[in-house]
Amino acid sequence: MDKPASALTLFVRGLLNPAFPALIFLVFLGIALVLQYGLEEQDNSQIQSNLDNEAQSMASRLEREFLVHVDAIRRMAERFEAIPDMPREIWEQDARNYLSDFGVYQAIEWIDRNYMIRWMEPYEGNEDAIGYNVAFSPERLDSLQQAQTSGNLDISGVIDLKQGGKGLVIYAPVFSGDANNGFIAGVFRMDVLARHLLTSSALEFFHIEIRDGGEPAYELNSSTNTDPGFSRTLDIDLPTIDWALTVTPSVSWVEDQRSSWPFVTFVIMLFMGLLTSLTTLLVQLILKRNQALLKTRRELDAEINQRQAVQKDLARLETTDTLTGLANRRFFMEDLAHTLSIADRQMRQVALVMIDLDRFQMLNDSLGHQFGDELLIKVSERLNALSDEKVMVAYSGGDEFMVCQQHVGDIDDVINLLGQIKQCFEEPFDVQGDQHGITATMGVAVYPQSGLDADTLMRNADVALYRAKEQGRNTYQFYTEGMQDREVMRLELDKDLDHALANDEFVLYFQPQLDLNDSSINSVEALIRWQHPRRGLLPPVDFIPLAEESGRITDIGRWVVLAACRQLAKWQNGPHANLRIAVNLSGRELDDENIVDHIQDALESNGVPAERLEVELTEEIFIQNIEHNLNQLSRLHKLGIHLAIDDFGVGYSSLGYLRDFPVDLLKIDSSFITEVAERHDDAVITRAVINLAHNLGIQVVAEGVETREQFDFLKNHRCDLIQGYLISRPIPAAELEKALNAGLLNMDTPVGT
Repeated sequence: MDKPASALTLFVRGLLNPAFPALIFLVFLGIALVLQYGLEEQDNSQIQSNLDNEAQSMASRLEREFLVHVDAIRRMAERFEAIPDMPREIWEQDARNYLSDFGVYQAIEWIDRNYMIRWMEPYEGNEDAIGYNVAFSPERLDSLQQAQTSGNLDISGVIDLKQGGKGLVIYAPVFSGDANNGFIAGVFRMDVLARHLLTSSALEFFHIEIRDGGEPAYELNSSTNTDPGFSRTLDIDLPTIDWALTVTPSVSWVEDQRSSWPFVTFVIMLFMGLLTSLTTLLVQLILKRNQALLKTRRELDAEINQRQAVQKDLARLETTDTLTGLANRRFFMEDLAHTLSIADRQMRQVALVMIDLDRFQMLNDSLGHQFGDELLIKVSERLNALSDEKVMVAYSGGDEFMVCQQHVGDIDDVINLLGQIKQCFEEPFDVQGDQHGITATMGVAVYPQSGLDADTLMRNADVALYRAKEQGRNTYQFYTEGMQDREVMRLELDKDLDHALANDEFVLYFQPQLDLNDSSINSVEALIRWQHPRRGLLPPVDFIPLAEESGRITDIGRWVVLAACRQLAKWQNGPHANLRIAVNLSGRELDDENIVDHIQDALESNGVPAERLEVELTEEIFIQNIEHNLNQLSRLHKLGIHLAIDDFGVGYSSLGYLRDFPVDLLKIDSSFITEVAERHDDAVITRAVINLAHNLGIQVVAEGVETREQFDFLKNHRCDLIQGYLISRPIPAAELEKALNAGLLNMDTPVGT
C-alpha cells in the first residue's frame, strides 16, 4: 500500500504543475483588475465629489444672485410706496436705470391692484403686454391676492411670457391690504436669467435642469453629450418657489477629471504577472530536468508498474460493455479471431452461440428503457456465471448476447452448454419488484464446419438464430449447409415484396367449406398466393412472415379485403351469389384504427352486402389488447360482417372472450382433426368444443379434413362445416366456379386431387 504523500511532496508537485504559471498569471490579472476597479471607484468618487462642489457652487450663486434681483424689485416697490403719486416719467427713468444696472431684466412693470399691466419699460417690443391681466389663472389670482394681503413677494415660477418664450416674474406689492396700490414686477427670460446667474464653465460643461415643484421647468445645454453615470440634484432656497437644480456633467468634463492611474496600474500589474509566470515556467523546466536526473531505479520501477496498471484498466474499459459488465462486441470478435487461429493450429472445434431474448422488445417498449436495462443486467449476471477458461460471454447489443465455447470435443459439449444457458432462464427475473419470466432463442455455428473466420461464423450463427425464431421461441438451431442459401433467398424475396403490390403479382385462391347439414357449399376461405415473376407460385408461408416483419402485412391485408369484395361483386348476380368469402386478418391489421373504415369502403364501393364477408382472426389475436380489439370487432359486427376464430385450441384458451366478443364461427385447428378418429383425447376435445360452441350459439368449422373417418366423426357429432383436402384444395376462382357448376365439390370426388 502506497504511503500518503508528505506536505512537502504535495507542495513540490503543485509548483511543478503545468497550470501553476497560468494560475500565477491569473492571480496577477485578478489583482490588476481589483486594483483598477478600486482606483476607478476612487476616481469616480472624486469626480462625484467635484461635481457636488460644482453643483453646490452653482446653487449658492443662483440663490445669491437671485436674491439680489428680488431685493432690487422690493426697493423699487418701496420707492413707489414713498412717492405714491410718482409721475410716470420718473418711474420710467428709474426702471431704465435698473434695466441698465442689472442687464438681466426682460422688462419692469407696474401692475394696478386689478392685476392689469399699466406701465412697462421698455415699451418698445412689449406693446401687446400693456393691459394684460397677469392673474390669468385661478392659481395666479390666488397667489397675487395673498401677496396683496400680506405684503410679501410673489414669484410666478416658470411661465409662458406674453412677450414670448419661457420666463419668470417677481411681484413686489406696493403697500398691503386695502392700501395696496398694485405691484412692481420684474420680468426675466429664463435663458437670460440662467446665463446671468450661472458661471461660464457651468454653461459650457454641464447640462442644467431646473425643476419647479418636482416637475421639469427649464433646462440649459440640452444638446450636451452627458455622462449618465454622474448627476447631482440640490434644492434651491428661494422665497415662495420650490426649485431644485439638477446638474449632469458632459462626457468631456468627466474625462478631464479622470486620472490615468487605473489604466497604468492595470498595465503594470499585468506585465508583472506575465514576467512572474514566465519566470515560474522557467523554474519549473529547470526543476523538472533536475528531478528527472535524480530519479532512482526504484522510482522508475514504481512508475512503470503504475503505468502498467493504468493501461490494464484502460484495456479493461475498452473491452467491457458499461451496462452489463460483459465483454463488448469488438473485444469478443478480436478474441474469437484469436481463438480460431489457435483452433486451426491445434485442429480443434469452436462453437459460437448467438442468444436473443424473447419478448424483450415488447417489455422494453411497454415498461420503459430503465426496466430493459435492469433486465439486461440481471440476464448478464446469470450468463456470466457460465464464464471460465473455456467459455467467454459477451454482450452484442440490443437484446442479443454471444457465447464462445473453446475446446469443443464433439457436439454433446455444445448441447451441454446450450442446456446450461437454458437453465439460466428457468427462474423468473426479479426486476423493479416484479417477477418476469424470460426465455431465449439461440443460433449455433461450429468451427470449422460453419465457417473458417470470425465474421463468417458470426453471420452463420445469425442465420441459425433467425431459423430458430421461425420455428418458435425458446429453442435453438444449429447452422447447416443450405441455410445461407435460404437466407439469401429470403432477402431477395423481401426486396421483391416491395414491388409485388405495385405489379399486381398477388392472386386469391379459394378453399370451399362444406355444410354437413345439407352438403351445400355456401362459404369459401380466401387464401393469398404470390405469382412471383421468377420463382413461380409461392404459398403464404414463404412471404407472409416477411411481410409481418417489415410491416407490409397491413397493405397486403387491405389488398386481400379489396380483392375478396371484387370477387363477391362478380358472383353477385350469378349462380354463386350465395357464397360468403372468409378473409384472414392479422393482429397488426387489427391495430390499424382505419381498418374497419377500409373494409366498409371496400364493401360499399363494390356494392357487396356485409353479411357476405367473413373475417377470421386467430385465438391469440382475440385476447391481445382486449379493449381495443373488442371495439374494432364490435364495429365490424355492427356492419353485418361475420366473425370467426381461427386455429381454436392452440392459443390462449381463456374462454371468457367467447362470451365477450361477437363471434359467429369457431374453427377447430387441424391438429385436433388429424387423429380425431384414432386418438381418444382428440375426440374428447373436439366433441367438447362442438358442444361448447353450440351452447353459446356459435357455429363450428373443422379444418384439415382429409379422410372419410374424420368426416363421419364430425357429421355424427353435429359439426356444422368442414374444409380440407377431402372436399377441395385451395383453387383459383375460375376452377371453383367450374367445380360448383359441375357439382364436383363433395367428399367423394375432391377437387384438386
